[in-house]
Amino acid sequence: MSQAIYYIHQDSADFDSSIPNQAIKVPVNEILDKSALLTSLATACDFPDYFSHNWDSAWDCLTDSEVTQLTMDLTAVKRINTEDFNVFKSIIEDAYKTFGKPQLWVVVTHTDDAQTTLNH
Repeated sequence: MSQAIYYIHQDSADFDSSIPNQAIKVPVNEILDKSALLTSLATACDFPDYFSHNWDSAWDCLTDSEVTQLTMDLTAVKRINTEDFNVFKSIIEDAYKTFGKPQLWVVVTHTDDAQTTLNH
């Protein structure tokens, strides 16, 4: 059964085959917050000029785009605003539930630690 978000451990045996080749990489820096997420998503997905850097506009542009798969490598991230990241994940999940796209593969250092950090 498919789902909207997958967590992949960077050292897993099937790491290379887990993420689709056509998945668009959403670049991230050391700090992951609303501003960084919106800017990175807009850049990666080539959002139109009318994108207004808010969550609603991100959902609109994402669901209007041809993007079906995304990947985000969190292994170098030092600080995550979990509230902002949870909103981002809810946008991905809602868009997937409504339109069947996109799916997101999140690369993490330690699966157990990441699930705790990213879900709270």
